[in-house]
Amino acid sequence: MVEVTSQINSVQRKVGKRVVEAGDALTVTVGRVYDTDLDDLWDACTNPERIPRWFLPVTGELRVGGKYQLEGNAGGTVERCDPPKSFAATWEYGGDVSWIEVRLSTEPDGRTRFELDHTAVPNEHWNQFGPGAVGIGWDMMLNGLALHLESGEANDPEAAMAWMVSEEGTRFMTLSSEAWYEADVDGGTGADIARTRADATLAAYTAPPES
Repeated sequence: MVEVTSQINSVQRKVGKRVVEAGDALTVTVGRVYDTDLDDLWDACTNPERIPRWFLPVTGELRVGGKYQLEGNAGGTVERCDPPKSFAATWEYGGDVSWIEVRLSTEPDGRTRFELDHTAVPNEHWNQFGPGAVGIGWDMMLNGLALHLESGEANDPEAAMAWMVSEEGTRFMTLSSEAWYEADVDGGTGADIARTRADATLAAYTAPPES
């Protein structure tokens, strides 16, 4: 059982700007603290045998210069790695290239903070859907990681898919979308534009599956 409100409230979200080689870019940042130590969280995020337990099956070489592929999702190239603190990679999906960076750090109470930046040069898709287009997905990823760390077990993919179309899953995505709307406004987007694209993103995530 997912405690939807507490899971949503446990995540910090931010939309910022930066300059990359490809031009002016926008960065979506998610972060939360997990009740585990640094080495365990690093292993959960980088061990190819453990990643599928909470995210997606992954193939390839998880080393600097190696290429990876998440089943049914993005692939890319690992660009930097500083165990057990951070790694960075390209995020290539649907013909578009963006970049992710994961950072781990120990909190004063011994727990571990996870932060992920997803940086992209804005395109038509971004202008239509805004940060929630990737943000809702990252929220669900953080939730899956929390469930795995709490139980130590692998998440059931079929159960996860069923949950996404359940009332509880819809509520999770609705609250996530609203949180990303607020982050979009805090990042400098006009409220009307942010609302339009947050609504479009939520509609896309909650649309009934095609038969």
